[in-house]
Amino acid sequence: MSVNIPIPQDRPVRVRVAPSPTGDPHVGTAYIALFNKAFAEKHGGRFVLRIEDTDQKRSTAESEQAIFDSLRWLGLDWHEGPDVGGPYGPYRQSERTEIYRAHAQRLVDEGRAYHCFATAEELAEMRETALAEGRRTAYDRRYRDLPREEVERRLAAGESHVIRLKMPLGGSTRVKDGLRGGIDIDNAELDDQILLKSDGFPTYHLANVVDDHLMEITHVIRAEEWIPSTPKHVLLYEAFGWQAPVFIHLPLLRNKDKTKISKRKNPVSLEYYRTTGYLPEAMLNFLGRMGWSMPDEAEKFDYAQMVEHFDFGRMSLGGPIFDLDKLDWLNGMYIRELEPEALVARLQSWLLGSGYLAEVAPLVRERIKRLGDFVPSTTFFFGPFDALPPEQLLPKKVEQADAYKAMKSVTDAIDAVATWDEASIEATLREQVEVTGLKLRDLFMIVRLAVTGQKATPPLFESMAVIGKARCQYRLREATHALKP
Repeated sequence: MSVNIPIPQDRPVRVRVAPSPTGDPHVGTAYIALFNKAFAEKHGGRFVLRIEDTDQKRSTAESEQAIFDSLRWLGLDWHEGPDVGGPYGPYRQSERTEIYRAHAQRLVDEGRAYHCFATAEELAEMRETALAEGRRTAYDRRYRDLPREEVERRLAAGESHVIRLKMPLGGSTRVKDGLRGGIDIDNAELDDQILLKSDGFPTYHLANVVDDHLMEITHVIRAEEWIPSTPKHVLLYEAFGWQAPVFIHLPLLRNKDKTKISKRKNPVSLEYYRTTGYLPEAMLNFLGRMGWSMPDEAEKFDYAQMVEHFDFGRMSLGGPIFDLDKLDWLNGMYIRELEPEALVARLQSWLLGSGYLAEVAPLVRERIKRLGDFVPSTTFFFGPFDALPPEQLLPKKVEQADAYKAMKSVTDAIDAVATWDEASIEATLREQVEVTGLKLRDLFMIVRLAVTGQKATPPLFESMAVIGKARCQYRLREATHALKP
């Protein structure tokens, strides 16, 4: 594919990755981070990590730290970010709220944005009307041109409101994508986008554009799922009178059936891959092959080689397949190249290190008579295993269909656990006894067999806490698939 990505001559290339700390660090974040960093270092630029934590209800410090740890595990260190600082900070959006409010107010003062007082009931009515008329947009702009006196009266009365951008009422907006060329979007499909929410926090769109401009980001390299939002960003740049960065939208990672990668069909947590025993250099190599290729089509290459030969012209827009068999093959190659001493060091720095053993040992101390009993008693803490067949997962008198529905409910509930510890796991599973209608001993036995592959194990909740959320999620999901009638 022939592409021409503009490189500024008067300033350095600056790129960023901006994950939200609302869950486990995602392989998609690492994929985007890799291509951003490789592009920046190819051109002697800077790679920035920005934390987009405006979703205050779901953002957690633990999730933010997990992002740091996972990216560093892969060697994807950043030049600027929340923990290392830099000249364009702060690098957490929650610490930049006043900046966004000032910029939203600027647009209001210039007549490019306005206060919207639409209530939830009004918005629901607009949606129904739009649906009945076959329109995609819902908001009917009824507050767009209120008289100034009316706006001031409502504000003085403390009425709840948002700030919206005045979008063009006709024509189209062109998005220039570095890999796809021009993409035209009919402005009739765009609502007057919200910039500042009623709680005073910015929407993703406002914060994203303001931060990218103030941090002097030259190229926005992100997943293609953001293409529909890009016209909003382009129009926001125009409203501010700013030059937009170069947009490059990478193809989405796909499951084998070509659907977008999801935890229901593939493990997506970077923590899963780390604790399962994948080498970071193999994982990075694997991600580098997602839609991109070396000039000689080599399947095995390291990060330095990727940077040396990096060119977006070698990017394929077909959705790259996230094939775990290929990852296993690559990982095996890297392991076989390790000298014995290096392999021992890797094993010790993995789950065989003293930190993890110190968590496992207390759980089995009362259950073993010889040190040699430790290994067979703890295999599920370390290695993966195939999901048991339905007949081995089912307690007596429990129908397979009932067990399947129960495990679907349990898996979803475990996905939603924010703090992974013994107490949270216990509370979640006990609640699922009520939700699923299964007897406590039956539900807990299915979960135990799904997570450990064994009937007799150390205490369930403590074991799950030590095994870790990512691997428990995967094992529960595999058992659920096995139970599907």
